[in-house]
Amino acid sequence: MNKKMNYLFLFITTIFMVGCTNVEDSAITNGERDSQEETTVITNENNVEEEGVNAVVNEAAEEKTEEETVSTNVNEPVEEDTQTQQNSQLFSGYNLIEVDGGDLSGHREANVVVNIGYGNREYWAFTNEYGQLVRVFAAEIILQDDHNEPVLSSGRYYSDEAKVPGVESDELDEGHVIADSLGGVANAYNITPQESTLNRHGDQAYMEKVILSAGGATNFEAIITYPNTETQIPSSYQYTYTLMGNVIVDTFDNVNPDEVNASLDLTDSEPTAPTSPNTSGDISSVDTNGNGRVTIKEAKAAGFSMPITSDHWLYQYMDDRDGDGMVGE
Repeated sequence: MNKKMNYLFLFITTIFMVGCTNVEDSAITNGERDSQEETTVITNENNVEEEGVNAVVNEAAEEKTEEETVSTNVNEPVEEDTQTQQNSQLFSGYNLIEVDGGDLSGHREANVVVNIGYGNREYWAFTNEYGQLVRVFAAEIILQDDHNEPVLSSGRYYSDEAKVPGVESDELDEGHVIADSLGGVANAYNITPQESTLNRHGDQAYMEKVILSAGGATNFEAIITYPNTETQIPSSYQYTYTLMGNVIVDTFDNVNPDEVNASLDLTDSEPTAPTSPNTSGDISSVDTNGNGRVTIKEAKAAGFSMPITSDHWLYQYMDDRDGDGMVGE
């Protein structure tokens, strides 16, 4: 009986111990699970905090980048048009206006600047307070392009020139300051009443020929002087321009150079020899290709000296491109 009681006590004790062990294990397991869950929660909270920090950092970086971009844009020097700056200085004190290149009215506004270059050329003409054309400036003279520009058969852009007061005189031409052949237009801001011989055969014509032969010029400037404030007929001209690095200054009065030369005994006393040994008017010996027209080369080969003027019988068969009454000048 006592043995049975001992076995029963041992069995109960064993059961009790096993039960306590399960409870402890369960408690430990639950504790570990709680700890893991807590750790997980903490980790998630750290992730949220890190994401928030990263977002703030990224936003700050983006703002800094934007600020740097704005700062860079603000601090970068804006590239300005040098030509515009130069023109602004050049035009100081003058009112810039536009006048059609073929305007024949002959009227000029006072204290204005006008572009007298044909097409995209920039040739600037200036008037004084009396409406007199006193200065013309061009950074570059660009020759007429008769292959790509609407040039008339006369070699001009327009069929006529502005009727500036004074050009009605038989002794005065509608003289271009910058000729058609050099890219100038025909309005009153490029025309002055000029002594016809000077314009066609004198210093004015020579200057134009020199620039043509050189293929253009740079830093071109014309200063035009008047005897008083009431007339539009100049008394003198001064041209300054650069050819192949050489600065040329040419000053001359608005008078007949032949008369001046005669007064200075600079002309020949003998009459001028005829320009051609051929006076028959028959071009068959000159027109070598038989097309009815005579070139400068053909005329020279036939013994004619240049230039051929409008009063010569051969002139009608030749091409006077600039319409100045001479071919081969």
